[in-house]
Amino acid sequence: MSQTVDSSYLPLVLIDTDSQSIPDEPKITARMKIIDNGVGELNRIDADSFAYDGFIGIERRGQTSQLFFPKIGYGIETRDAMGEDLNVAIMGMPEEADWVIHSPYSDKSLIRNALAYQLAGEIMVYAPRVRMAELFLNGDYRGVILWTEKIKRDKNRVDISRLTPDENDDENITGGYILRFDKNEPEEVAWISPYNPSLFGDQRTRFIYHYPKREDISFQQLTYIRNYITQFEHALMSPNYMDPVDGYEPYIDIESFVQTVIINELTRNVDGYRLSTYMYKDKGGKLAMGPTWDHNLSFGNADYCNGSSITGWAIDFNDVCPQDFWINHFWWERLMSDNRFRQKVKDLWQDLRKDKFSDENLIQMIDDLVESLRGASSRNFVRWPVIGQYVWPNNFVGTSYLSEINYLKDWLTDRAGWLDGAFRGLTTSTHDLTEGMEIVVYPNPTSGPLIIMSNTQNVHAQFFDLTGQLIYSGTLQKGENSVDLSIIPRGPIWYRMLRDGAELKVGNLIVIRNP
Repeated sequence: MSQTVDSSYLPLVLIDTDSQSIPDEPKITARMKIIDNGVGELNRIDADSFAYDGFIGIERRGQTSQLFFPKIGYGIETRDAMGEDLNVAIMGMPEEADWVIHSPYSDKSLIRNALAYQLAGEIMVYAPRVRMAELFLNGDYRGVILWTEKIKRDKNRVDISRLTPDENDDENITGGYILRFDKNEPEEVAWISPYNPSLFGDQRTRFIYHYPKREDISFQQLTYIRNYITQFEHALMSPNYMDPVDGYEPYIDIESFVQTVIINELTRNVDGYRLSTYMYKDKGGKLAMGPTWDHNLSFGNADYCNGSSITGWAIDFNDVCPQDFWINHFWWERLMSDNRFRQKVKDLWQDLRKDKFSDENLIQMIDDLVESLRGASSRNFVRWPVIGQYVWPNNFVGTSYLSEINYLKDWLTDRAGWLDGAFRGLTTSTHDLTEGMEIVVYPNPTSGPLIIMSNTQNVHAQFFDLTGQLIYSGTLQKGENSVDLSIIPRGPIWYRMLRDGAELKVGNLIVIRNP
């Protein structure tokens, strides 16, 4: 339904494609005007001065959204008259040429992405800057949008070193790189992890090019970053993975991993950890997680895989939906089995709850975003009349915009309340479970059978080859247990013993075959 908009307290974005249809890619050339008198100021559609008035490249973006939703998101590139990138400051954001328009449709609060990026901005080195706006495309009113920065290497975005294809010496080759876990086309895959994300499935984890792009990265650079991350994975899967020197710690920026857990758990992001998940490495630096991205299905807005539940861990996605094609990589389960890592997560959460993530501040963030919309939310739902209708994958269907906002507030404060208790117990359960336990595994080397002595019942034993593939599992009873390894190929393997999800013992052994 087309409608007339005379003015708005949001910026007005006017795009004219000269009747061209907008493809998924490549970008087509169009004109764009932006009317933006500043935060809280009135913007009139008949203005004769503009915050931006010039050329752009534009393409459709989004994977699921553009297939199922009529309200489309776009990738924008500001350009000069010759079609070259033009760095400009838009809506108070630092100069750049690449931008993204999120177009909330199934998210009837209209603000989930904006809220998540603001929360991330409170704790992460960088999170995309955002402004709510209203979009007109070829004169057709398209509703409320979120104008935000595209994730890319830039001093004001992911601030890592530029890497050119000729920088292959020992110092320069160490950075900078941006990779991601995401849905992908085959040509986007940089490599596949040698470790399966699940011990029990056949899914694989693919590392996706982001920066440098596939066509811009040298063979030496790809080899370097692949080897670096694979060495981290080897260390994380080793029996000594919790050792601060010989384990995983020398490879990663732990604080960024902790921050990623906090954001994904608070928002209960059903796509968190496994999709739209970015990581980067600067010259001489460690692998870091971030920035966060794509939270339209967060905050209780997904009716599948426990995505709307205020209880439980988002990090346990593999236990909830083990048959999904895209599941969490093994990194997260392994890290969260380290008591010192869990303690860092717990400490950060408890510190944030004192101020930045207090219930009062969470509610205030939502109220401020809603207030910035003013009459724009009503106009959006005249154009897209989805209030009161189920739009995949809504868990809640409100009868008014206010009820959608109240649901968001209640869900978020309830989720934070559940996390308070869950984080309090995060570093006590393993100690309580393992105190006084003893497990002895012998002989080593062994030609089988293997003897496992346990002074407690219901210990779960798992054995893996060096690629992380599960080759045997079983439950031990108190006393002496015999494990037949005759079907296991000769060579090194490693094992772990668990009870109620807590890791009790990790080790390795050699399987030999007598002549």
